[in-house]
Order: sequence, then structure tokens, then C-alpha cells
Amino acid sequence: MCSRSSRACKRPAILVSACLLGHRTRYDGASKPVRNLPLSDLVVVSFCPEQDGGLPTPRPVQMLSCGDGAAVLDGSAKVINCEGVDVSEQFIAGAKKALELAKQHNASAALVKGRSPSCGGYHVWVDGKLVNGTGVATALLRRNGITCIEVN
Repeated sequence: MCSRSSRACKRPAILVSACLLGHRTRYDGASKPVRNLPLSDLVVVSFCPEQDGGLPTPRPVQMLSCGDGAAVLDGSAKVINCEGVDVSEQFIAGAKKALELAKQHNASAALVKGRSPSCGGYHVWVDGKLVNGTGVATALLRRNGITCIEVN
């Protein structure tokens, strides 16, 4: 028998983009809920890197410029909103908070919203074109060994 504080007794945790859980966290104040996610055996940790980085909801549309989220982390690309404001700093701050959550809950995986400049797992909008790449938070999570699965 194990104690409550024993790591072996804890259920595995997974990060899930808040908009996929039905929270109104998207730039337009909407959500993109996914029904019937098989998460009953997991501790679900909701996160929204854009809100956690200090951006309001709703907020202007944002797009990656000159590269994907990995390039933003490396300093060779930016996240610019439709008003021309550079919000890269907020995106990086939100990505760091997502990583902190993953570490705090010992999560080894995340379900992320596809095509998002924060959470995109395989495809993101860069300079008005849908390209292969990742969002800022997903890039940081993957660099730290967190498996990220894109959900559209």
C-alpha cells in the first residue's frame, strides 16, 4: 500500500489547451471544445499560454513572422498582432508558464490546439501561409521532452 504523497500512487497528468476543454480562451473569446477525449484516467491540467503570458481575451489576431515558434524562442522570428504590435515577449512568458505547469504536475504529454501561434503542433500560420512548424509553447514543451499532440 502506498501513501498519498507517493509519486507511484498519482495518476499521470496531461496538459490540455484550455480552448479544447471548452474554456473561452481563444483570441476571439470563443473555444474549440473537443468531445469525448479519453482523459478519464489522467489528471487534466488546463493551460492557455496566451492568457498566462498576459494577453487579454478577446485579443487581436496574432501571427508568427519570419519563422515558427522554435524560431521565436531562438530570437530569429516574432509574434506580431494584426495591429503591428510585437507580442513575442508575452508568448515566451506563456510558454515558460506551460512548461512550469508540466513540471509541477509531472506531465509528460500535452494536447495542443492545431494552427495556433502558441500551441500549434505540426502546422502554424507564418506570414499569412500555413506551414509545417510549431507554436511557441509547443516548441518549448517539446524541447523539454514533453510529447505534444495536435488537435484541430
